[in-house]
Amino acid sequence: MPDTRRVNRQDDLIADGEPEKEFHAGIAARMPRKTAAGGALIRDPAGRILFLEPTYKPTLDIPGGIVEYDESPYDACRREVQEEIGLDLPIGRLLVVDWVPAQGPWSDALAFIFDGGVLDSPTLTLDPTEARAHHFLTLDEAASRLRPSMTRRLTLAQHSLTTGHPTYADFGRPR
Repeated sequence: MPDTRRVNRQDDLIADGEPEKEFHAGIAARMPRKTAAGGALIRDPAGRILFLEPTYKPTLDIPGGIVEYDESPYDACRREVQEEIGLDLPIGRLLVVDWVPAQGPWSDALAFIFDGGVLDSPTLTLDPTEARAHHFLTLDEAASRLRPSMTRRLTLAQHSLTTGHPTYADFGRPR
């Protein structure tokens, strides 16, 4: 059974000991970097998904965002949810890890979706620099305003809610 006690990350780093040495000086700086993002699948009692209308892109999105340096995807999800909708939610288990290929100026990424739970009577405080509006929609209602890969990813997340098992995907297609 996994150890679920709250442990300070610094204590874990100390317990792991000295980091391994580079086998060739400077190689770590030349290694590829991936972007990561953490999002929350938040629903209302009818099972509709909370979607935001971001101020910075034309498609709908779920609450969440890019992982900052030395931040876990889970912690990024919690932070972004609080920043974007003004709620400190108890983010639940992992539903999906999806690899997203490089596109245009963007490097490839790992998108993590966590269970954001059910909001009974939500009072959201949107960050106006992040989102202009929010909607609770079924996935079918939202699909025309989502990228196809996001529709696939959210379909997998909904499936993981019912099965209790997380899914790994490549661009929204399960592996």
